[in-house]
Amino acid sequence: MRSFRILVVEDDPDMRETCAKVIRHMGYPVDCVPDAESGLRLLRERSYGIAIVDIRLPGMDGLSLLREIRSAHPDVVPIVITAYASVDSDLEAMQSGAFDYIPKPFTMRQLAMIIERACQYRTLYEQYRALNRQLQERWQIEGVIGRAPQFRQVLQRVHQVAPTDVSVLIRGESGTGKELIARAIHRLSARADGPFVAVDCGAIPETLLEAEMFGYERGAFTGATVSRKGLIEQAHGGTLFLDEISNLPLAMQAKLLRVLQERTVRRLGGGQEIAVDVRIIAATHEDLAVRMQQGTFREDLYYRLNVVEIVLPPLRDRPEDIPLLAEHFFQQLRPRFLKPLEGISRATHLVLRAYRWPGNVRELRNAIEHAMAVSDGPWITPLDLPEHILRAIREVSPSGRLLPYLQARRIALRDFERQYLVQLLTQTRGNVSHAARIAGLRRTSIYKMLRRHGLVPDRFREG
Repeated sequence: MRSFRILVVEDDPDMRETCAKVIRHMGYPVDCVPDAESGLRLLRERSYGIAIVDIRLPGMDGLSLLREIRSAHPDVVPIVITAYASVDSDLEAMQSGAFDYIPKPFTMRQLAMIIERACQYRTLYEQYRALNRQLQERWQIEGVIGRAPQFRQVLQRVHQVAPTDVSVLIRGESGTGKELIARAIHRLSARADGPFVAVDCGAIPETLLEAEMFGYERGAFTGATVSRKGLIEQAHGGTLFLDEISNLPLAMQAKLLRVLQERTVRRLGGGQEIAVDVRIIAATHEDLAVRMQQGTFREDLYYRLNVVEIVLPPLRDRPEDIPLLAEHFFQQLRPRFLKPLEGISRATHLVLRAYRWPGNVRELRNAIEHAMAVSDGPWITPLDLPEHILRAIREVSPSGRLLPYLQARRIALRDFERQYLVQLLTQTRGNVSHAARIAGLRRTSIYKMLRRHGLVPDRFREG
């Protein structure tokens, strides 16, 4: 692991010496200064991997320094230490971009553990940047984010099959981005200037499916006042994407097989065979081999569709891509929010990596959008994430290890605060003034906590 230089900004001489002693013992070079202004000067003059900042400093306070570091020196990983621990200061530090937070008094071992975690994170951060630089340009696909080895294999296969005209079967769990990959194949193919027609095979009622897929002539049935092209004809010269192909009824499977064999369609009520030039890309989250054994999917159609198979890995198997995707979604969604959002805190990235993501990339995007909507500060903190994610990682990480103490503490505080507010507003029937008197807090504090948890007093007024 690289030996990062560490900066300590602490006005207490004894505490500065204690921090320096721990850091030197760990083998890291360290500089210590008593105030924020001196710290900013050193940050401009030298390269630091980590900055340890006290909240209470003479002149510029630690939180203001933290925001300066995040703005002017985003590569530096900040750690906050303070003797004035509280839920509000904890939350404000994380919203200002702190990687971690440790209240005084603390042991040398506690400080060493947090520094080691921060160094590990800084090393990972550099590896991500190096991968971005080193990844061969030929495997880049606009709008497709991923650096994990399994995902790079997917991108390689996309580049291999796109120039051909073979049928492709894409398999993967729900939310892994099957349509995104299908569109990438289309964009990289000779059909890129043609249409890309996506069909959700489970969303169209079976009674309407044939008319939708094959089209119809005027008078073919009651209400058919004009002739209409079907989706297959509409994809002529381009790509037809059949999502969740396993939902296609057996009768339609036989008709689709004929299209693949003959390259023609016949509209409902028509007698003419119409030539179509269409590439088929199908997708499913199911194992079609099992469906064939069950007699619900035709074997001959399976082999027609599965000329080349691409299997998308679930997000839990590519954890190194989670920060990349999260940052991509943040930048993509930021224009929608009329508030000053600067980024996702490092602590939030750790929580995102600890979660299993059963809904895969789609769930991650929704989680980032939720966090951006409820965030009170410029930085997305773990407390802004959806409640079910925090519940899922409250006690253990996917590896079975306990979460770091401060992460677990923040999540527990979030849960306690929400449960307390719900009970308080239920008791007072949404009367915030009464609730503030019972809690011994100011009304402004109650409103701030309500916004943090997305709670609306009016919903409690009817009991």
